[in-house]
Amino acid sequence: MTEALGSTATPESGRPEDEVAARKGRRGGKRGKKGPFGRLALFYRQIVAELRKVVWPSRGQLSTYTTVVIVFVVIVIGLVTVIDYGFSNAVKYVFG
Repeated sequence: MTEALGSTATPESGRPEDEVAARKGRRGGKRGKKGPFGRLALFYRQIVAELRKVVWPSRGQLSTYTTVVIVFVVIVIGLVTVIDYGFSNAVKYVFG
């Protein structure tokens, strides 16, 4: 086989990046140095940090969105009820 021009890896040594990673070890960063409780605490701190970034709706927006959802659900319930009533009458008519 022919090697690509400018390749630094040799067949017996593998890729140079793999060798460096093998010498350093895979554990690193914040997660590698802490135990399970430390990682859990870090996880919850990250959750709180992300929740602080959220743009929360005002009370007026929240009541408007809630009203819209409730009205939409009532309309869909009415639509499904009418369709169900129509299908039940059609089945009664067809099958007796």
